[in-house]
Amino acid sequence: MKRSIPLLLAIALLFTACGKRKRVPTAIAPRVGAEETGMASWYGHPYHGRASASGEIYDMEQLTAAHRTLPFGTLVRVENLANGLSVEVRINDRGPFAGGRIIDLSHAAARQIRMLGPGTAQVRLRILALAQADPASYYAVQIGAFLDRASADRLRASMQERYGTARLLRRDGDPALWRVVVGRERTEEDAAALAERMRAGGTAGFVVRVDGPRND
Repeated sequence: MKRSIPLLLAIALLFTACGKRKRVPTAIAPRVGAEETGMASWYGHPYHGRASASGEIYDMEQLTAAHRTLPFGTLVRVENLANGLSVEVRINDRGPFAGGRIIDLSHAAARQIRMLGPGTAQVRLRILALAQADPASYYAVQIGAFLDRASADRLRASMQERYGTARLLRRDGDPALWRVVVGRERTEEDAAALAERMRAGGTAGFVVRVDGPRND
């Protein structure tokens, strides 16, 4: 990625330290024409050539992107609000895992809207075509991402004791990243409500879709 993994980890963990004051953001509505505005980032190495969350091998020179909740195969137009340039991308991965961002673009997509140098940009997303969601998928609240599995597992155990369901999801890389997610909700709204309850209890996070057997 443009940002280093240690920096990504530090940003992810900031949710727990300072998350009480802001309302959990609502993810983009899963319908054609829906829009979402926020910060985009981009990623390349070390994920280039590795399996994405969809199982597809990630090629940073293809026009693809990672999104937290949209079904794999969904087509999205991304407009850089600073320069008016836009690109159409296909969602084939999950992310971003850092707070305050709504989409992670491939290297090729970021180049097309001239955000490689800055690394991030304020963008508007618009759904052009919505793919069918994996029927085995569900929603959860991600509360952290760790390089050290033991640290991730301690947090998972604590959250499971408090909320009943928590698990680790491995993000392949060199090294791997261990994500901690809480809950197993049928709808995005239910996951957002869980996130609000957790925030009231001092643990902040964001809603993600967990996709089928690859994450079991």
